[in-house]
Amino acid sequence: MSATTEASRHALPDPGERVPAISWPIVGIFCGAIAVFAFSTWAALTGRLPVPLTVLLSAAAIFVLFTVLHDAAHYSVSTHRGVNVAFGRVAMLFVSPLISFKSFAFIHIEHHRNTNDDENDPDHFVSGAPLWQVPVRFALMDVPYLGFLVRHWRRRPRAEVLETSFLLAASAAVIAAAAFTGHLWTLAVLYLIPERLAMIVLAWWFDWLPHHDLEDTQQENRYRATRNRVGAEWVLTPLLLSQNYHLVHHLHPSIPFHRYVATWRRNEEAYLEREAAIGTVFGRQLDPDEYRDWKRLNGKLSRILPVRVPKRSSARAAVFHRVRVAGVERLTDDSVLIRFEVPDDLREEFSFEPGQHVTVRTDLGGEGVRRNYSLCSSATSGALEIAVKHLPGGAFSTFAMERLQTGDTLELMTPTGSFGTPLDPLATKNYVAIAAGSGVTPVLSILRTALAVETESRFTLVYGNRDADSTMFRDELDELEARYADRLRIVHVRSRDPRHPARLRGRIDRAKLEQVLGPDLAVAAVDDWFLCGPVEMVTDLHGLLVERGAELDRVHVELFHGYRKPRAADGFAPATVAVGLRGRRQEVSVAAGDTVLESALKAGLEAPYACLGGACGTCKAKVLLGSVAMEQNFALSRADVENGYALTCQAHPTTPSVTVDYDA
Repeated sequence: MSATTEASRHALPDPGERVPAISWPIVGIFCGAIAVFAFSTWAALTGRLPVPLTVLLSAAAIFVLFTVLHDAAHYSVSTHRGVNVAFGRVAMLFVSPLISFKSFAFIHIEHHRNTNDDENDPDHFVSGAPLWQVPVRFALMDVPYLGFLVRHWRRRPRAEVLETSFLLAASAAVIAAAAFTGHLWTLAVLYLIPERLAMIVLAWWFDWLPHHDLEDTQQENRYRATRNRVGAEWVLTPLLLSQNYHLVHHLHPSIPFHRYVATWRRNEEAYLEREAAIGTVFGRQLDPDEYRDWKRLNGKLSRILPVRVPKRSSARAAVFHRVRVAGVERLTDDSVLIRFEVPDDLREEFSFEPGQHVTVRTDLGGEGVRRNYSLCSSATSGALEIAVKHLPGGAFSTFAMERLQTGDTLELMTPTGSFGTPLDPLATKNYVAIAAGSGVTPVLSILRTALAVETESRFTLVYGNRDADSTMFRDELDELEARYADRLRIVHVRSRDPRHPARLRGRIDRAKLEQVLGPDLAVAAVDDWFLCGPVEMVTDLHGLLVERGAELDRVHVELFHGYRKPRAADGFAPATVAVGLRGRRQEVSVAAGDTVLESALKAGLEAPYACLGGACGTCKAKVLLGSVAMEQNFALSRADVENGYALTCQAHPTTPSVTVDYDA
């Protein structure tokens, strides 16, 4: 067996494949399968073809429709959620009308999350079957799904449970009616027998062949919980609809089926360095060195591609630019997503690390407004997006909800802040984020970026809202769970939803966090914590984690706003501060009790700021000479403070002369 040390391992590049607006190969096989099924049904009813042939044609159509269902469950058919649901629901009626499409999607994601886990993998009924039981288990592949749903029905939305119950009852009623009217054999020829034949082949090709005799679970080793099969690919790939590259699907579940092979070839050497499980068409298992030898005889190995790691803005200090609004999209009844069109010459200045934010400045009816919003897009996507939640009486949030349109321009400050953590493509980490309401926005950027860059890391998000309708990015979070099924867990906590599971109802506080994550919180097993939401929630949970042994530098905090406490001049003396800003230095006088930022603004300097409460970090600067005292600090890490950085909106000089540099 080949062994690769951590030091010699390459980062796993992005798979290079995206979900299209519409997957035409899926549309093609869907239409083709429906046409074949309709033709075979007509031929059987009219006696134009022998019954065995019509049964085989119908079974082949149902087999192909499973791939449509499968891609729809992973939101791979289209970037539009409703398109996936529509294709999935139609395909589900052919493949197995015993359960709803939403129930199947839930079961299938649990298979991805728990592959080869005898207790929790719903497909282990087939993949773990002894050889002598294989014929029976193949034919009954979907029956254990019903038992799995019964065990987990309290976790599922009420509408989904009702839809599955209706389909189960309707299926039983159709069979009973056919038997009562003497048409049971006709129904069997048209559907029941073809559907079971298709199920046998699906269980064999989609489940048993990729997973049998592999001991690792998805949580233990995601590269050896399923396998690729190589050889005779000219016939195997179209016959299995690319499921001979099933390992690629488990590593990147959202990639459309027809792009599995291209994805493998793009990252081939990086997969091999991780001891990927590979077998030949005849069942011989290959270790990476044997596969390399096999590949040299059959073709060339693909080269290692570079990995894009997020980087901070190239701006020396935060500065405003006018940026066009590319789109305004309603997220919930009281929130919108705003997309910006950053000009090419400003892209480096607006590059950002996950967890950073931008300040929006605009003039609404003569009233100057400056607001700070976290970026919610992935730092590797090239997109710049913020989400704005409406606050009663809020000037900018009301404007954004009611008047802001595509094509408008806003003044945006280049990204600032340090809520996130450095990412390493070779890292294997465990992240946990706890957010409430719009506090999900920076967490969403961190989550999206971390899972894309660190392909071995895992992420848990505990997200609090009033109910499902008030949940920002609800659909996007569902799709991310489907994309990163084995590495992402999202726990929704809802305070005003009587239909939500009892253990997940209420507000996120100490007791609720212990209930959701376990009494010991597994603090030692978490590399980084991210807390974002109301001051009371964040400070309470921060205290709990520190009490349980979490290192201060591993608990990252972001607040909606800081405390705006009245200041007093007692204990502070006048001082002179030399301010470095955008390559220039200017001396300003600081009155007793004033902060460095206040004095810089009074002197006419365009110093960066947003919240003025010590929460956002926009006004961060490095103290080069002298010393300052901060009233409060919710934005800088201990390492930042030790390295001489301060929040100038909270900083009072404690020496007669001070030098600060916003560019540092």
